[in-house]
Amino acid sequence: MGLHRHALRTTAVGAVSAALITGGTLGLAPTARAATGGVRFVDITGDGGTVLKGNVVTPSDADGTRTYPLIVLPTSWGLPQVEYLAQARRLADSGYVVVGYNVRGFWQSGGEIEVAGPPDVADTSKVIDWALANTPADARRIGVAGVSYGAGISLLAAEHDKRIKAVAALSGWADLIDSIYSGRTQHSQATALLGGVGALTGRPSAELRQTLEGFFSSDLSKEQEMIAWGRKRSPETYVDQLDKNRPAVFMANAWGDTIFPPNQYARFYEELTGPKRLEFRPGDHATAELPGLFGVPNDVWTDTGRWFDHYLRGEDNGIDREQPVQLKSRSTGGYEGYPDWKSVGATTRKIALAGTTTIHTNVDSGADGGIIFLSSVLDQLARVPPTAAIPLLPRRWAAVWQSERYASAQQVRGTARLHTTLTPTKESGTLVAYLYDVGPLGLGKLVSNAPYTFHGQTPGKPFGVDLDLYSTAYDVPAGHRLALVVDTVDPLYIEHNPSGAQLTFSSPANDPSYVSIPLREQ
Repeated sequence: MGLHRHALRTTAVGAVSAALITGGTLGLAPTARAATGGVRFVDITGDGGTVLKGNVVTPSDADGTRTYPLIVLPTSWGLPQVEYLAQARRLADSGYVVVGYNVRGFWQSGGEIEVAGPPDVADTSKVIDWALANTPADARRIGVAGVSYGAGISLLAAEHDKRIKAVAALSGWADLIDSIYSGRTQHSQATALLGGVGALTGRPSAELRQTLEGFFSSDLSKEQEMIAWGRKRSPETYVDQLDKNRPAVFMANAWGDTIFPPNQYARFYEELTGPKRLEFRPGDHATAELPGLFGVPNDVWTDTGRWFDHYLRGEDNGIDREQPVQLKSRSTGGYEGYPDWKSVGATTRKIALAGTTTIHTNVDSGADGGIIFLSSVLDQLARVPPTAAIPLLPRRWAAVWQSERYASAQQVRGTARLHTTLTPTKESGTLVAYLYDVGPLGLGKLVSNAPYTFHGQTPGKPFGVDLDLYSTAYDVPAGHRLALVVDTVDPLYIEHNPSGAQLTFSSPANDPSYVSIPLREQ
């Protein structure tokens, strides 16, 4: 299956990435500490008596005669409690009491890493209790916010604590399983990175260690146990409770997030019935928020402040009257507003996947989703996504279909969907679908991709495959084509193709194969 080869390779990538992130974290701490000024560092008793290390920043005019809105900031995975100090000072200057704290299991906080389990959710409520008892915080105006791990915990906390009136969840997740196991495929680079950072900066619980072991071993007997573990930690599981509590929910993420892909956030957003806002920008995991952690003004933190100003301070700043879905294309510089997510790809165009094509497995054709962080950051900063020479892709290991050349630019917006009929020679297998923007010389720039794994199929018997590619916003220039490429190996994922397996794609007359391309309404 190529499992051990990919596990070793992605573990090495994860270890290197973890070292880089940890180095950046250690480098951040002295600078942040030097700028703390009136910050008060505190111990907060969390769930079960676990000591959480935190810090408090209050408005400069706090004199004990009035109260202020409260914002609680749980830290990101692997980062220390000084992570948010630059933003905490900015928020305090705007009239908030801000309490940041290191989540359990990391750095100086006690306990073990629970991966947003019930103790983490209970900790946020305990921090709110502490703040109401020890700071001039207003119990009627409470918000929570965080990046990545802190975003997921913030959403979960708002589902379980009705005191929370506003949330800003930045580069987080709504469905943990769909994030790291989408298409029933292990996202190995992303998970190895998280596991490596957790081991370097914290104390993984026995449950986490067992879950990771089962994840990388591809033990199908433990699959349902892993899914149940992830569902317990997914805000989508408790969305009905969030709709009942009705906090104002602001969510932001990047198109190229290789840890928490955008699809699951968009789906969750559509399920919310209270005040809500969704923003997507170019970049990878937390790269849009990173400058703000160093005090550099940027759009995502500006909108976070505006969100809290309106829903916690009652400021009439117009954010509630703007289009609630705000997207920034990977190809252009401006923002586009939409009334809801389903309006993003208002029209669709199908590319027929005609004929019958057979590919062999176990060899990387050269079509890949890139390298975690590096590829999406290059796309964010230089608009250089992963590329492939489409005419040169070996057809033995890659199936290729192309559209006609487009006479006008095609603004791809939303979620492309693949529908095909697959006949395997083995009962298990993995395929990865890629959508490319192909220029006149045949160079393809990656628009989107997604993996798909199957188990328990009857060899030689066809079955239907429906696969959502990762949501995106990308402009295909006039004179270019779109190409769908399917192969079976990608360094981002663990593949499950037995040696010598073949996959045959067909397009029956009564069930034609196609890829549906969502387009912005012109």
